Amino acid sequence: MSRVGRKPIVIPSGVEVKIDGSKVHVKGSKGELEREFDSNMKIESTDGQIVVSRPDDNRTNRALHGLTRALLSNMVTGVSEGFLKQLNVVGVGYKVDLKGKDLVMQLGFSHPVKYPAPKGIEFEVDSKANTIKIKGIDKQQVGQVSAEIRKFRPPEPYKGKGVMYAGEHIRRKAGKAAGSGALG
Repeated sequence: MSRVGRKPIVIPSGVEVKIDGSKVHVKGSKGELEREFDSNMKIESTDGQIVVSRPDDNRTNRALHGLTRALLSNMVTGVSEGFLKQLNVVGVGYKVDLKGKDLVMQLGFSHPVKYPAPKGIEFEVDSKANTIKIKGIDKQQVGQVSAEIRKFRPPEPYKGKGVMYAGEHIRRKAGKAAGSGALG
């Protein structure tokens, strides 16, 4: 049995779960999510818990068992607490601002980079510390948006400039050894 798939998901108070065959609808204080899962996975809700089971030990079903449970858990967590990713913008002249709900960044290009807020995503910007907080109820969407923003100017290894995740460690490289007399 999958160790992840076996664990029941506790439904917190204020979260409503509707299971219709392989389609699951989760509603909470932050919003609502709906997803359709593989028809082989059996999803049941009993005594304030969601339990996922599989029909047999087929390789595909074993893989889907843990995946289904993890996705359901993320849906329940998303509608009750939400998800957050933080990005730091590091570099001389690099700035981040919010225009309405859209993100406007100065990242060393000749033009500002604009990123419109997708539906279900909320940006919070601290202009002094040059940080961007990305909030949402869908874990996959929050991660995707933060990866797309990071992709505009990924951190470079020589000066460490760019857009990076909070807590991300950038391996730094030594620059040219100018005037060291190594060649002459």
